[in-house]
Amino acid sequence: MATIEQKWFDYVLTLATDNVTHGGGPFAALILRDGELIAEGVNSVTRTNDPTAHAEVMAIRKACEKLGRFQLDDCILIASCEPCPMCFGAIYWARLSAVMYLASGDDAAGAGFDDAFIRSELKLPLTHTRISFRHIVHSDAGKPFEYWKASSSKTEY
Repeated sequence: MATIEQKWFDYVLTLATDNVTHGGGPFAALILRDGELIAEGVNSVTRTNDPTAHAEVMAIRKACEKLGRFQLDDCILIASCEPCPMCFGAIYWARLSAVMYLASGDDAAGAGFDDAFIRSELKLPLTHTRISFRHIVHSDAGKPFEYWKASSSKTEY
């Protein structure tokens, strides 16, 4: 297993480095199942003008499409860097079984990719965050959930 892992660690670092030369950020991610590559992703935020186009999210999207399902509980993710809070959430929603990452968040911060402010915002009540969050009371706010609970055609997740 160690030789397989080393191969994938080297590969994800090569993808991340090559991505910089193609106008992307220095991040890459792989999704593996039973030691086989299912999908890969690279940071495409600036290339696509999509702030959600992080390497981990791109790899998860491709793996889900390839496998035809939205849960990857039999897969692992290998990332060139410690996942940010958004990617952390995507990893949990995808139900990946494990994550391995190479560079730390501190390494990323040293290159100008610091998500510490987001991590600190997540600890605050929504009434104290930098971006204003406001709960609007609406009499029909629960209606979509009532339809969901009553639906016989829903797919639980």
